[in-house]
Amino acid sequence: MTVGKPIRSREKTAGRDLNYPPLPEPLRVPVYDNHTHLEIEDGETGLDVREQLDRAARVGVRGVVQVGTDLATSRWSAALAASDPRVLAAVALHPNEAPRLAERGVLDEHISGIDELAAQPRVRAVGETGLDYFRTGEEGRGSQLYSFEQHIEIAQRHGLALQIHDRDAHEDVVATLLRVGAPERTVFHCYSGDEHLAAICAEHGWYLSFAGTVTFKTAAHLRASLRVVPRSLVLVETDAPFLTPMPHRGRPNSAYLIPHTVRQMALVLDADLDTLCEQIAHTTEQVYGRWDNE
Repeated sequence: MTVGKPIRSREKTAGRDLNYPPLPEPLRVPVYDNHTHLEIEDGETGLDVREQLDRAARVGVRGVVQVGTDLATSRWSAALAASDPRVLAAVALHPNEAPRLAERGVLDEHISGIDELAAQPRVRAVGETGLDYFRTGEEGRGSQLYSFEQHIEIAQRHGLALQIHDRDAHEDVVATLLRVGAPERTVFHCYSGDEHLAAICAEHGWYLSFAGTVTFKTAAHLRASLRVVPRSLVLVETDAPFLTPMPHRGRPNSAYLIPHTVRQMALVLDADLDTLCEQIAHTTEQVYGRWDNE
């Protein structure tokens, strides 16, 4: 495995603009990308990892959390974090992986592999884990739930943050966190709920991470959710190369496009941009620790 070279490729959907957008106006106060997938190459001419991180630094994105979705990408993420001070890692089996691994009889083996990676010093979160009822039917929910529970326990055992993937499964995600016991630092990655779920998260001190979706016209529920939670629980992410913020929706996404999302969040909150960035950066370091501290 060559660290820094993407190991997956995003499908080049017909009709999609495959050119990376230009750099936005830099932020005066730097922030962090709380969730990105540098392991996935995208675009007509893909950007390597170093170029993506360099571009991010030029516009005020100080560092990223690189997130694994299976054992191979989690190992890649941990290795990248160990080699580049601008990267921390999250490791996990995506909920949609759990049924496939269970069918092959290797789910526990792969969970053990995640547990081993979680002990590395630059691995600061277990994620993305959770429940996904959009892509997995009833027959796969049992293995998803088992995997989710095991990942919660791994995060607790290693004292790490937990990054939640929650798609069409809000009630069961919350119920599982309350039954098993949510880690002190639990993050709803790419928050997709409404004000009701946001209020539940706020009640329990769970963090909401907003992606480029908060800039979409159809996402009034996300903007409403952003308004009802304490700013001390707010994070920002790209989920790159997916969910590119307006005005570049559909094009390849990257950490350097975070300023578009943060500026929209400031408008929604009627907040001073620099103050909001300072708050987000402080909160991100509370969740994951400092990037320059082994």
